Amino acid sequence: MKILIVEDDRALNNGIALSLGGNDIMQAFSLKEAGACFHDGLDLILLDINLPDGSGLDFCRKIREKSRVPIIFLTVNDMEIDIVTGLESGADDYITKPFSLAVLRAKVNAVARRFSGDENIFRSGSFSFDFENMKFFSGDEAVELSKTEQRLLRILVENRGRTLQREMLLERVWTGDTEFVDENALSVTVRRLRQKLPGIPLKTVYGIGYAWESA
Repeated sequence: MKILIVEDDRALNNGIALSLGGNDIMQAFSLKEAGACFHDGLDLILLDINLPDGSGLDFCRKIREKSRVPIIFLTVNDMEIDIVTGLESGADDYITKPFSLAVLRAKVNAVARRFSGDENIFRSGSFSFDFENMKFFSGDEAVELSKTEQRLLRILVENRGRTLQREMLLERVWTGDTEFVDENALSVTVRRLRQKLPGIPLKTVYGIGYAWESA
């Protein structure tokens, strides 16, 4: 997992990073640093609320405008209203200080299972694709895709990092639809995916085909 820890207490930040060893850890000690570290490939953010240059609540709301990455708050604010406010701002869980590192690891693992347990759900940055239930999200916005767009999208993400030839895509996406498929159909479907899912890492490899670029 790629985890961003946003905590101004350096000893605690380092302790959490050590406890979660084995993961790809990034550390930030302020909101400014957190903003610079944030990227679409993150799998989890551990976020303090009271930071020296602002509130983690505001940072969480800002992240939720463009990403569904799981967020767990770490804070001394333990009143019921604080917890409710944190969850309503978009957090997936809330841990009050002081806490044991064993509890933190359990919470991290629980969130990881909840967000990656279904093999039919693909997540990358702000995108969430549930192919089994035909639910597709860009940030918090649901996106309607045609059956053809869904088939093409699934093939691309299942083969991410690989360049797929146009001929292979035409054969697999339009199999059984008709005896003859105009090659332009693939270009049109790719264009529609890019319009409906702006920012998807779908690369055109000229003269060959398309590739979903890995993070």
